[in-house]
Amino acid sequence: MDLFEDLPEPGSQKASILSPETHSWGNASIDIFSDLPDPSTQTRGVKRKIEDENGKNICEILNEEKLYDIQGFSAEKKGEREEMQDFHILIDDYHKFISDLHPSISRLSYYAVFDGHGGARASKFAANQLHTHLAQKFPKGPSVNIEKDIKRTLTDVFKKTDEEFLKQASKSKPSWKDGTTAIVVLVIQNILYITNLGDSKAILCRYNNKAGKHVCVPLSTDHSPTDYKERMRIQKAGGSVRDGRVMGVIEVSRSIGDGQYKALGLCSVPDVKRCQLTDDDLFILLACDGLWKVFSSEEVINIVLSCKKERSENKNEICYESACNKLVNEAIRKYSGDNVTVVILSVKKN
Repeated sequence: MDLFEDLPEPGSQKASILSPETHSWGNASIDIFSDLPDPSTQTRGVKRKIEDENGKNICEILNEEKLYDIQGFSAEKKGEREEMQDFHILIDDYHKFISDLHPSISRLSYYAVFDGHGGARASKFAANQLHTHLAQKFPKGPSVNIEKDIKRTLTDVFKKTDEEFLKQASKSKPSWKDGTTAIVVLVIQNILYITNLGDSKAILCRYNNKAGKHVCVPLSTDHSPTDYKERMRIQKAGGSVRDGRVMGVIEVSRSIGDGQYKALGLCSVPDVKRCQLTDDDLFILLACDGLWKVFSSEEVINIVLSCKKERSENKNEICYESACNKLVNEAIRKYSGDNVTVVILSVKKN
């Protein structure tokens, strides 16, 4: 199963600016590891200064990269549920959580939405622990293949978070039955890494020059038991899909928690996608299925675009805080019947 997919850049079929050949973060087209000595041919104690042909330090060049200014906004509402089972987290300065971070990374941010079901314990646990585990396992030094390291780390962190929650759930009497979906956006320089489980979504608002308007770029794929590959995996494990749900109960095929269904095909292996930010990008939006039950992606983008700042020199400047609140309020008003959580990440030229 291909768990690592590239999202297209505008006007190009090239998948990503961070390729195994360049090993560079963001827009700086430099091989930051090509100057490192081959461990098999070097003796211990030999040091080399990493410089380009003009004598400038590689880290200095990378730090000159123009990063987009990204800022997170959020809103949530309980809706008709008895309790709020959603949790979300916004960390603009995630690099502060990681010691010995590679000097080429000057911006690292973390954003996530967790949509709980069967209780709030799984979503709360994931919100508290997943970014901590990621900080501990985040690649810190030179690597032969950065891309694979990031993919492996994100996948391992989701697995570890799931295993730890299931251990805690099984020790409780009675055992916890809680589960949660997850949508996580990790921003490294100007590259997005989108990791998801279940039916929470992330979309990107990008201006399309040919269409002459802003369009939606999907950043995630739902994990539904009705999907052929998902259903085959569930049935192969001994489970079944009835009424579009695992064993007629769980309406997602991947999640953190839900221990009683893990032996029946439900898994915690996430999809990981990658997307390069461009000058045409306006914002990224993450939300639980409470929003998507009543709004299409295009409707969501139009609502955000309509929320202009009243007191601003730029009449087209968007008030993202108001947009978050309007989306959750309108979703509840349209009888979503679920908890609703929305996170918007504004993207601006710095």
